[in-house]
Amino acid sequence: MSLRDPNTSLPEPNEPQNFALFFDFDGTLADIVERPEDVEVTEATREALTALRHSLEGAVAIITGRDIAAIDRFLTPVRLPVAGVHGLTRRDATGQMHHPEYDCEALKIIETQLERLVAEETGLLLENKQGALALHYRLRPELEGVCLEAMERAVNGMPSITVRRGKMVIEAVGHAGNKGEAIESFLNEKPFAGRVPVFAGDDLTDEDGFASVNRLHGISIKVGQGDTQARYRVQDREELLSWLNAIIERIGNNHEQS
Repeated sequence: MSLRDPNTSLPEPNEPQNFALFFDFDGTLADIVERPEDVEVTEATREALTALRHSLEGAVAIITGRDIAAIDRFLTPVRLPVAGVHGLTRRDATGQMHHPEYDCEALKIIETQLERLVAEETGLLLENKQGALALHYRLRPELEGVCLEAMERAVNGMPSITVRRGKMVIEAVGHAGNKGEAIESFLNEKPFAGRVPVFAGDDLTDEDGFASVNRLHGISIKVGQGDTQARYRVQDREELLSWLNAIIERIGNNHEQS
């Protein structure tokens, strides 16, 4: 991974009508909370996503570690194309679902082993997602090393499983895909094809997305602190939302002038 010192001034959106927007969810569109099910999306964020979807002819998608169904619940009534579980499942702009195969049996074995740790240590949470298991330790950050050791032990000898680390979470994922590949899949389809990719994310799992967008000469945006290969950085999701609203305004002005 090639790290850089990101530019803290986002680019002036001169021709934003040509953008294809991709967003991570937790930490990017919504604040990270102690329990994943307690996340809330502000009305201002929903309104911006709705306006962007209209302005960009549908070229807006969510690229997340969450299940697609969870994203739909949090964003309702907004419904967008989504790549879930780090690209394992994907719903394209037509609504068609893409479900690659994954190793169910291996994940069941891993779940059984990790459940022992969760039963022994209060504050740990094991989230069972389609094609993945997420071990959350946000309430017990001092157990990071214990959780990592337990995960590595559980997946030992299982080449079909990929371990991914995020903010206070370690995941066992039953496929080798990543967020960058998911973004590129969308860019091969309408209405994303031929547009300039823009991806905003905050976590380690977003770095694959930044790498793909950089290679495609797009705009990669790191939300918050931390080493990154993204070309730009915003301090928080409020700053990102302000830039997105500027895009909406600029597209509206361009339409009025044309």
